[in-house]
Amino acid sequence: MKKSIFLTICVIYSLSAFTQWTPAQTEWYYPVPEKVIPGKTAGTAPSDAIILFDGGDLSEWVNEKGEKPRWNVENGVLSVRPGTGAIMTKEHFGDCQLHIEFRSPDPENHNGQNRGNSGVFLMSRYEVQVLDGDNNDTYVNGMVGSIYKQAAPLANAYTKNGEWQVYDIYWKAPRFGTGGELESPAMITVVLNGILIQNNYILKGHTPYIGLPEYSAHGRLPLMLQDHGTAVSFRNIWIRNL
Repeated sequence: MKKSIFLTICVIYSLSAFTQWTPAQTEWYYPVPEKVIPGKTAGTAPSDAIILFDGGDLSEWVNEKGEKPRWNVENGVLSVRPGTGAIMTKEHFGDCQLHIEFRSPDPENHNGQNRGNSGVFLMSRYEVQVLDGDNNDTYVNGMVGSIYKQAAPLANAYTKNGEWQVYDIYWKAPRFGTGGELESPAMITVVLNGILIQNNYILKGHTPYIGLPEYSAHGRLPLMLQDHGTAVSFRNIWIRNL
């Protein structure tokens, strides 16, 4: 370090040591955070949430062709109609807090990736795995709670087949700069049934079934729910823009 720079730093620290600070010098009053009213019970939507499904219709969703979805809605529950394809939100999202509850169907004679398989795709391309985790062996970076093919969950917090499972997901979208260059990768925290299972995991890219993850530049994109051939059910889906 040059002598002049060193002397300057010493002077600054010396002056700081003798500065008489007041409490007001380290306080600020603007901007005032928005008032948000929490849900009345655990898991219910706060006042600033966008309700994506509350047991009614699918007016917030379209299929992959942009048409009306063909999934089943019955008794306040949304269920995959196998073979009809994924559904995605009409609205596009970036950074967000997502609450979604899911239930695996009767396993019948299915095992592994064929049992209760679906997926929650942030920005349509980054998958948090939905799978029956009740005594169902599979590769750990594809089990329930995994960031598909990238990160196994920290714990298996799935309860029992046929019971509702609760995901709370906190998502920081990737940032891209000039020419589509990645400036900062995506990061995700996932809580399953009140248990932290992904702790600020930094994604390596998208989550393909075959091949390695990679990033390609994009902006805000829809949330997508996967049709993987089994009648997984969903309820109480809401999201907050962050």
